[in-house]
Amino acid sequence: MNENDQDERRTVKVSKYLSKHLRHQPERIGLTLDEAGWVEIDELIAACAAHGFRITRAELDHVVAANDKKRFAIDGTRIRASQGHSVEVDLGLPPATPPPYLYHGTVGRLLDAIRAEGLRPMNRHDVHLSADRETATRVGARRGRPVVLSVDAGAMHRDGHVFHVSANGVWLTKSVPPRYLRFPGPR
Repeated sequence: MNENDQDERRTVKVSKYLSKHLRHQPERIGLTLDEAGWVEIDELIAACAAHGFRITRAELDHVVAANDKKRFAIDGTRIRASQGHSVEVDLGLPPATPPPYLYHGTVGRLLDAIRAEGLRPMNRHDVHLSADRETATRVGARRGRPVVLSVDAGAMHRDGHVFHVSANGVWLTKSVPPRYLRFPGPR
């Protein structure tokens, strides 16, 4: 394995570790996120080291800058996950007017449940939607052969559903009832 492959594997490992502890289980390494999900970077680095996962500030900065999904944000001496939390946080995102259509990537085995119940946040706070089909396709492909659903976000917004957009461009809403979903035809 060459050095670039090792660097990339390390970057992915650090990113996954940060996601786990900044989005889902901060208490496992002794962290307490503030109400908006922020934690001091020095505290994070110390907590990681105390639990056997040493990272440097340079590695942390690289992971934040290199992450194509912009999963993390740094504000001065603090860091947080941009969205996707299962722990209670208020990201402080103002309501936003969505484009007419947004997209959600999933897999075929989930379509019957989605037809019946719509899109639900599951273990997260919000349903995540993409502004373009390509991103939704990549999201769906993480779980198998992707299926992209169209969401009539314009109609949802007119009907009083609230949308937010995260710092990394992910659209968030509490749920998407089935009537606002457009399913692809048979293949």
